[in-house]
Amino acid sequence: MSGTGKSTVVAELAARGHHAVDLDSDTWSEWVQVEGNPTGAKPGHDWLWNETKLAMLLAEATSETLFVSGCASNMGKFVGCFDDVVLLSAPIGIMLDRVRLRTNNPYGKQDAEIAQIKENVRRFEPRLRRIASHEIDTTIPIRDVLEAILKLQ
Repeated sequence: MSGTGKSTVVAELAARGHHAVDLDSDTWSEWVQVEGNPTGAKPGHDWLWNETKLAMLLAEATSETLFVSGCASNMGKFVGCFDDVVLLSAPIGIMLDRVRLRTNNPYGKQDAEIAQIKENVRRFEPRLRRIASHEIDTTIPIRDVLEAILKLQ
């Protein structure tokens, strides 16, 4: 969900030398034409993981743990490839404050996008909770979030 800290966590993991990839970035995701306006950002489009690129990333043979971060409507195709699925969560007010204050992503600043974030939390967070093997409340300090994630290795 937007504003839970996914990008912050994956950036911190990478800064500490871990193989960490933000799947919500332009490198790993793309706008795809769909019916409706599922993100609230671009009518007739959805922001999806690039399945070809992600499949290639997951196929790379390496002994290093790979951390990926992101949330997309096509993520279900890849959940079975992951050893753990960690749901980062926070109260909606904190999520919206984070989205409003962040400078690395323009999404979530417009009223329609804010409404979409609230709707996504209502509709999709329960589904994400069901597929998650772990949940971490990101209202705790980032070092504690990282420690909890690294304990899963």
